[in-house]
Amino acid sequence: MTLRLMLADLILSAMVAAPALAEERDYCPSRPGLGTTPCTIAPGKVSLETALADWTRDDNADEREDTILFGDTQLRFGVTDTLELQAGWTPFGQVRTRDKAAGGVERAARVGDAYLGFKANVASPDGSGFSAAVSSFATVPVGRAPVGAGDWGAGLLVPLSYDLSDTFNLQFTPEIDAAVDADGHGRHLAYSGVAGLGIKLNDQLSTTLEVQLSRDRDPAEKTHQALAGLSLGYMLGDDLQLDCGANAGLDRAAPDIQLYLGVSRRF
Repeated sequence: MTLRLMLADLILSAMVAAPALAEERDYCPSRPGLGTTPCTIAPGKVSLETALADWTRDDNADEREDTILFGDTQLRFGVTDTLELQAGWTPFGQVRTRDKAAGGVERAARVGDAYLGFKANVASPDGSGFSAAVSSFATVPVGRAPVGAGDWGAGLLVPLSYDLSDTFNLQFTPEIDAAVDADGHGRHLAYSGVAGLGIKLNDQLSTTLEVQLSRDRDPAEKTHQALAGLSLGYMLGDDLQLDCGANAGLDRAAPDIQLYLGVSRRF
């Protein structure tokens, strides 16, 4: 075989092998849970991740508020081995508020906001061993209150994870936001941290235990919140995951309970 033929054969082999190498990376959806995974989608791959239903109850002395979101969706597109682009939208939400003193009930059905963002991995893009990333997003106020925020916002996250073993995985996600004010005009500082323990029960089923502490410096009312979360993810194949989860408030400022069900699919 001549040198020219050998080079051509090597180039052809590399072209054929490149997509196969991208496909070998395990699928790592951002769902479920309170935190964010540091792994990124392989280049040329797309992940569609949707909350089929998401219900939150916030009950206090004056009123009870129930919020239901349908189809809250995130789209992730792998650009390079370590970079993905993200887009998301909440197509529909309904808020029901009951005044405990007067007994009246208000209902509002709205379209939610959209957002654009990216995630850049700086260590282990497949999420193995020690993995770290930087992620940022900006919200676009296409929806209306009380489902939409009413103005643009932005945020920065630094997702981290570390494999203690083949079964246990430590996770941490600090976040800082320019969050929209409660009145829908202007922004304020908000920040949070999520610590979690991921447990791989078998090749298909995994669970995550999490705690989130957050501080919101809204001009109308500054609040601290503490949440505990439990989530389950079940892989039906290499590219499809079903998930469910529950979050519970640990203090008065936090919502009492949140239940959700979702699906993620890689293409």
